[in-house]
Amino acid sequence: MLLNVVESGSFTKAGQKIGLTQSGVSHNITALESELGVTLLNRGRGGTSLTTAGEYIIPHIRNIVANIAHIEQKVSSLQGLELGKITVGSFPSFTAAFIPILFSIFKERFQNVELVLYEGGYDDIEKWVEEGTVDFGFTALPVKGFESIALTQDPLSAVVYDGHPFTEKSAVTIADFEEEPFIMLRSGCEVLIEDECRKAGLSLHTSYSSKENETVLSMVKGKLGISIMPNLAVSKRETHVHLLPLHPPVVRHLGLIIKSSDKMTPLAKELVKIVKEHFSNS
Repeated sequence: MLLNVVESGSFTKAGQKIGLTQSGVSHNITALESELGVTLLNRGRGGTSLTTAGEYIIPHIRNIVANIAHIEQKVSSLQGLELGKITVGSFPSFTAAFIPILFSIFKERFQNVELVLYEGGYDDIEKWVEEGTVDFGFTALPVKGFESIALTQDPLSAVVYDGHPFTEKSAVTIADFEEEPFIMLRSGCEVLIEDECRKAGLSLHTSYSSKENETVLSMVKGKLGISIMPNLAVSKRETHVHLLPLHPPVVRHLGLIIKSSDKMTPLAKELVKIVKEHFSNS
């Protein structure tokens, strides 16, 4: 229950998730605090947050929950059943491109297993994996401090609007952007772009920046500038924008990260196995 409150940020939302009233959740948390002799949560109009004591205790609670999940899945396996829950972290463009097929393949084999998706940016995914909120997460590699499995590469391309002079080119160099108003997508791939600029000894004229793919695309369509984006971030159904390859190519390496493969639940290991098979065959 405490984990539900922490993850949802309020007693009300936690209660809706587990089928209790707000007062019922509050009563249970208060009883836990009384038993432990410490206050775990700060209560306020803006919701709840962990106290210092709560921050210390919550990793241990996550470990307990993970160990219980291990036991439940082992018992289910012994009984010839496959029951349990897997939580996965992902970022939006990977989610749209790959999560539906990966989850569908898994569900064909394990119909009774619940799959839960947490979606956010690279930093969110690292935090969720570190804290144990998710069993593993899909992100851009490399990432320090985690076990990782490389899966695929995603090229970055120039993104320009209808009628832009670049549309006459077969490929675009980083140097071509030097005099162009630039819209920076700050979802993690900006590190690759900035590295290429340093190598070329130039600075981009960044007019706007956004963490949202759709915002950057809308600005490009509005002829406020041009951008560089990962191919996965641009839908194949997108209109009024053009993707042009970069020369030399710039790619982001995508994979999954795990805090400890030894501590993964059996079902999470099965999903990782399916993920690896899918990308090795594609």
